[in-house]
Amino acid sequence: MRIVDLSSPVDATAWEPDPVVHEVLTPAEGARHMSEEMRKHFGVEFDPSVLPDGELLSLDTFTLTSHTGTHVDAPSHYGTRAAYGTPRHIHEMPLEWFHRPGLLLDLSDQPVGAAGVDVIEKELARIGRTPQPYDIVLLYTGAARHLGTQRYFTDFTGLDGGAVDFLLDFGVKVIGTDAFSLDAPFGDMIARYQRTGDTGVLWPAHFAGRRREYCQIERLNNLDALAGVARYTVSCFPVKLVGSGAGWTRAVALVED
Repeated sequence: MRIVDLSSPVDATAWEPDPVVHEVLTPAEGARHMSEEMRKHFGVEFDPSVLPDGELLSLDTFTLTSHTGTHVDAPSHYGTRAAYGTPRHIHEMPLEWFHRPGLLLDLSDQPVGAAGVDVIEKELARIGRTPQPYDIVLLYTGAARHLGTQRYFTDFTGLDGGAVDFLLDFGVKVIGTDAFSLDAPFGDMIARYQRTGDTGVLWPAHFAGRRREYCQIERLNNLDALAGVARYTVSCFPVKLVGSGAGWTRAVALVED
């Protein structure tokens, strides 16, 4: 079995709308901190210099949103009310949704904006397959080539609401993309709304989750490695963040050689 990494890194040096902060307590600092904590809380004196190289353990503190890096959006991210009942948080979602056969759709030839049903139908006809219930559909848009830059958040292809509903009609519960969002870029949506006055162009892929329960994987990476691979399993278990609308995931594809 071959394991293909489908995840984007969380990197404090990369450009983000909400910058990542990475603070490091070095092993030497960790030793001194432990000594101070033992004295303060337990009244115990301990000289950290007796440790090998005077070092204990490092400690990394990251400050970031639950939507930074590769992550899974839960229904509660889409709104507080849904047609199917109270939207569930990420820790409440069934694990069975996140270890399923994958199906890759190549949308890399699409312009910035929102692809519709016609684009999805054409791609399904090209590959000669349709999603089966609970398959994880992956959208290769090519957006990951801009990863770490400001263009990653402005130059990509999303789906419109009709295209999301079309995929959900097959019984799909998880749709993933290598782009920042399953919707079109903010600027594109706002421009179309200002031009037409149609509120339906605003976040239709996310708002589809108010009508029908499903999850998104956003900010995937390396999806082109799956081009031409007929059968594989996508594993993308979200971190169990209680009460959260999203959770990070180390998404991978398990390919049987």
